[in-house]
Amino acid sequence: MEDYEDTEALSRVNAMKTVFQPADWVVFSLMLVCTVAIGVVSAVKNRRKATTQDYLLGGKTMSPPAVAISLLGSIVSSFAVIGFPTEIYFYGTQITITLLGSVLGTIVVNQIILPICYNLKLVSLNEYLERRYKSVALRKLIALVMLFPSVLTMGMILYAPSIGLTTVTNLSSFASMAIMGAIVTFYITIGGVRAVVYTDVLQTLLMFGGVLAVVVLCCIELGGVGEVWAIAEHGGRIEFFNMDTNPHVRHTFWSTFILGFYLCTSTLGLTQVAYQRLASVRTLQISKGLMWFFLPGIWCMWILFFFSGMVAYAVYSTCDPLTSGKIEKADQILPFLVTDKLGHIPGVSGLFMAAVYGAVLSTFSSIGNSVACVLWEDILKPFSYFRGLSDSSAIRVIKILLTCLLKTLLPRETLPVPAGIPKTNALGFNTEGSTPSTLTSPGILYLFSNAGPHYWFLVG
Repeated sequence: MEDYEDTEALSRVNAMKTVFQPADWVVFSLMLVCTVAIGVVSAVKNRRKATTQDYLLGGKTMSPPAVAISLLGSIVSSFAVIGFPTEIYFYGTQITITLLGSVLGTIVVNQIILPICYNLKLVSLNEYLERRYKSVALRKLIALVMLFPSVLTMGMILYAPSIGLTTVTNLSSFASMAIMGAIVTFYITIGGVRAVVYTDVLQTLLMFGGVLAVVVLCCIELGGVGEVWAIAEHGGRIEFFNMDTNPHVRHTFWSTFILGFYLCTSTLGLTQVAYQRLASVRTLQISKGLMWFFLPGIWCMWILFFFSGMVAYAVYSTCDPLTSGKIEKADQILPFLVTDKLGHIPGVSGLFMAAVYGAVLSTFSSIGNSVACVLWEDILKPFSYFRGLSDSSAIRVIKILLTCLLKTLLPRETLPVPAGIPKTNALGFNTEGSTPSTLTSPGILYLFSNAGPHYWFLVG
């Protein structure tokens, strides 16, 4: 009987994989074509500025508005677009307190971390450790330690949105990940940080616009924002001030505030991804100004993603697609909402998936570029052979590094999840059973591998 029910559930899911209309494919494909085109144009326009500084930091002449939007896009990944709505849908609004923690985190970065790093004219953040502790070995060690979570994140970023695309098309997760990885490899290899920044602008605007369109259309159908809020409140999804100090509670005011502070100080102030953006403008004052653009920008985007989860709950408050077998995984809730309620509108499903994959391409390309920078500056450049290379030869080496790195991340086969491993959503939270845990073991491994070097850097 159980096998029969599983087969029935899978057949219902597979029936949903035909909702992409020609207009959706046009919108989605247009995003990919524009992304590649921007990378090619960036490479052609700046082919005569062949220096490693220009390739990795844009020669410190990047447009501040473009860098500001890119900063948002590189930090707001597909985890947020898919994961935040899922958290709100299943567990309520307590996680929104991360917004308050982000304010304190941004102030710390703006007033303490950024002035130190920018004035030292660093290319790689790990160079600070060498200067501070007079140890080349320490710099290399921390570079290697920080590369591990970066590469791990890139793999997760590729996988998370493939769940959404398999909900609305016949593409497998394998094909989705391979296509996205190949596109990113191409445009960041030929264009460097300039290509990454300018494609980030397109992808970030698509990310915001796609989710906003879905939220507005669903709110109109439901009867307005007030009705969405009322349904969520009636279903026990509205909670902001759970002051419980028990660490085993999934979300509390304290844990989510600390999470917001950690996310901002670590991702904005202590990662190579953000630093390459902040160091790509002419002066420290401009760089600090980007931070004040970032804060309201991240609030707008996160509030939109949080609210999309409330909209999904309002639509399915009486018939949960997960328990009814219409979707296989919790993270499919928002893509399913788009196809189920808005799939009849030509182009909307394509716009939403373009938004999700805009987040993927933006974050993946940003991390890939920063990993290449760390490998070159911290691992290879100190050797006399590499230090003596001309700029054109050095850039060629960096491009080879990028290509090899990203090729290793492309999927070769889809592995089944072993029995007994708890299901998680795109944020790494456990979505199975009633035990309220904060992070599953992969999430804990990632958190500690990332947090250690970050806060050693800050204290040092």
